[in-house]
Amino acid sequence: ENGLEVDPVDALPVKTLDGQLYYRTVPKTSKKSENAPNEGEASGDNEDDGVDKSVVKLTKVEKRAKLKKMKKEAKKQGKEVAEVEEVQQIPQAEVLAEVKKELTDEEANERKKYRLAELGTELLMDPESNIKSLKEMLQISKDGDHAIVVLGLKSLLAVFKDIIPGYRIRLPTEKEQEMVVSKAVKKMRYYESTLLSVYKAYLQRLIALEQQPLFQRMAVCCICTLLDAVPHFNFRESLLAAVIKNISSRDDVIRKCCCATVKSLFTNEGKHGGEATVEAVRLIADHVKFHDCQLHPDSIEVFMSLSFDEDLRRPEKSNADGKVKNKKNKKRKNSEEQSQLQNDKKKSRQELMSKTREEVNAEFKAASFAQDVMEQRRMQSETLSAVFQTYFRILKHTMQSIAARSDGSSSSLAGASGGHPLLAPCLNGIGKFSHLIDLDFMGDLMNYLRKLAGGSSNSSNSDGFSDNCVKHLTVSERLGCCIVAFKVMRSNLDALNVDLQDFFVQLYSHILEYRPGRDQGGLLAEALKIMLCDDRQHDMQRAAAFIKRLATFSLCFGSAESMAALVTLKHLLQKNVKCRNLLENDAGGGSVSGPIAKYQHYASDPNLSGALASVLWELNLLSKHYHPSVSTIASSISTLSDTHNQVYHSNLSPQQAFMELSLEQESFNPKGDIRKPTHKRKRGSGSSMPAGSGHLDMSSTEEEVVRKKLSEHFLLLRDITAIGHLTSWSL
Repeated sequence: ENGLEVDPVDALPVKTLDGQLYYRTVPKTSKKSENAPNEGEASGDNEDDGVDKSVVKLTKVEKRAKLKKMKKEAKKQGKEVAEVEEVQQIPQAEVLAEVKKELTDEEANERKKYRLAELGTELLMDPESNIKSLKEMLQISKDGDHAIVVLGLKSLLAVFKDIIPGYRIRLPTEKEQEMVVSKAVKKMRYYESTLLSVYKAYLQRLIALEQQPLFQRMAVCCICTLLDAVPHFNFRESLLAAVIKNISSRDDVIRKCCCATVKSLFTNEGKHGGEATVEAVRLIADHVKFHDCQLHPDSIEVFMSLSFDEDLRRPEKSNADGKVKNKKNKKRKNSEEQSQLQNDKKKSRQELMSKTREEVNAEFKAASFAQDVMEQRRMQSETLSAVFQTYFRILKHTMQSIAARSDGSSSSLAGASGGHPLLAPCLNGIGKFSHLIDLDFMGDLMNYLRKLAGGSSNSSNSDGFSDNCVKHLTVSERLGCCIVAFKVMRSNLDALNVDLQDFFVQLYSHILEYRPGRDQGGLLAEALKIMLCDDRQHDMQRAAAFIKRLATFSLCFGSAESMAALVTLKHLLQKNVKCRNLLENDAGGGSVSGPIAKYQHYASDPNLSGALASVLWELNLLSKHYHPSVSTIASSISTLSDTHNQVYHSNLSPQQAFMELSLEQESFNPKGDIRKPTHKRKRGSGSSMPAGSGHLDMSSTEEEVVRKKLSEHFLLLRDITAIGHLTSWSL
């Protein structure tokens, strides 16, 4: 009643042992702030005294029981307070841990990057002392972060390229490990074993990451780089298998990287001595066989980088002759010595000398860096057999697939080229290595090429391959077969006696089937060069037929194809003087007409076309061609004379002409821009101009020139009409 209770915020209450709370009070009478706490404490003391006076004294037993209860309650309250504090601290700890992780992830990645740089630098400076660092780098590359994995694998790649020795490591056997060796040998063994174990684990890591799309490109590039840098080192078989597996990948980056690596192996055989070349060619052959010849053309085109030493067979003959002579001389000497000297001591001495010579030769071969000739010959023969086995398998598969398609009605011509992706590189390879083919296979090869080019003279064959089957091949593929047949024939002139008439017949028909947008003009130009220009002699009827067919062909296609055809035409006219009668204007082609009196346009055989009975009227139109090069060569061909036995030498081949005009055609603009006239022609303005002869901007002088040309052009027609009127009037 006499005091005011103090707010608990300002002064906390007092709790007794009984559990009761006593709040401090302040008297109602105003006092100074300095004496207030003292008085409050005094009033509290008074109250406590009053309470103590009113409380009855307890016995010892009751006091003990009361203390026990108070202690139990205090413990319970302490546990409850601790639980509340823990509940409040748990969410705070989780939040702090997450924040720390977010803050430390970037720092940890930076530390790992710096650590990789330090370890790599130490290894490059002293690899033998710091070889243990490879294991730590490999462990860092197994991190969960993508950037750290890529950086770790690339760092290991750079280190391995630098520290891998130039020899193949052979681990010591159990007996060698039991032997007592020096510290230097122990250190070298530890270095080599650690390097080999970490290198093996690194390759296993790359091959495992190759299956993951996120790391596929990086893993394949690392494998290709290792194979290109250290093809002599251990585990080359695993690297080659991984590269050949991706040599026909759908990913352009991976496929080009693998093809470039294989080509580098073929061209740089000094790094591995040719062993990797043999292994790679075998793996490619097995890969083609496993996928049934349905691969990307780049997988076979790598064979074009192979090189074979043609001089390996030459010393073999000389050595064989020398051995025979030596044997004869030895026999003679032995017979003379046996007849003259029959001393056992001399024989034993000769045996010892021969043994020592053999030992010295063996040691010299082992110490020399040059590879044995017999070993080179063996590897080259194995490589050649694998390459030609692959080529012949592709040809056989092509014939079988074409025969199967011709039997079924579901196949279409549009999708025919998609079933033979390896045929074009196969033909290119056979053409390049045709001089290395065994003569026992020449007959079968020429028979296959004849059938694929367009069939033979027999309409039906024993293997069911008919002439209609070639429709499933494009014109470019059939032209390639003709080109390869001529290359094989020329490289083996002394050994082969094959009639190439069927290939000329097919070329004669392929010229009409050619389409610029669909087929390759370069192949056509190459076929014209090899089959018509490079051949020394031609039958007159066949040459005339090709001259007429090429002149007609030049009217129908672009300037590049026309130029290649006209160059070939001019070459044929220069070689065959009697064919220049086609330039005459007489009916029947002049004095030489041949056994066939009339020209057969659609004859399949050039010898039966009767082209000598025709005239090259196409040259008159080609001389007015929009392209100046085509018009110039057409005019020059028209001026060839048959009266004088002129000799011409053409430096331009059909291939060169085609390439030059195909490149020039991209930026070529004709001088007279042929367009339709915008103004309408007035009535009664004289003779009408033909379509396509009007210019947008025509001066008066050009109009006069055109009028003169038109008047000369139709002069013959006017004379004929005038003569007709006179004859009708006279009748």
